[in-house]
Amino acid sequence: MNIAYSSTLKISVDQAIDLYIRSTLGERRPIHNRHAFENMFRHANLIISAWDGDKLIGISRSLTDFSYVAYLSDLAVDALYQKQGIGKQLIENTKLQLEPECMLVLLAAPKAREYYGPLGFEQHPSAWTLKKSQ
Repeated sequence: MNIAYSSTLKISVDQAIDLYIRSTLGERRPIHNRHAFENMFRHANLIISAWDGDKLIGISRSLTDFSYVAYLSDLAVDALYQKQGIGKQLIENTKLQLEPECMLVLLAAPKAREYYGPLGFEQHPSAWTLKKSQ
């Protein structure tokens, strides 16, 4: 399999939503709200994508200042392509875009909690979230 990685290829909203559904990340993202999805990609300032030919199979989507911290808000890999190192490579390619001392921070999805430790991430006990008001 010849997977290509890019930080410059354009990703359509339809391609992204389709991938999120195929990766199960769609369970926790607003896949039925195109406006929100468009904004998620318009305002992220570091996106790495993985492609099998012209098929989008993975995304690393981050918000960052490139020097101190990068918040890895989404790591999505098509379920049919998981366990092949694609997520790990997306993280590595993300790190390559950052200055060496820049820390990578994320909130793990419940199904992915065990994924990040073996990649060198340390669990942090004081993460907090404030959900939007209803």
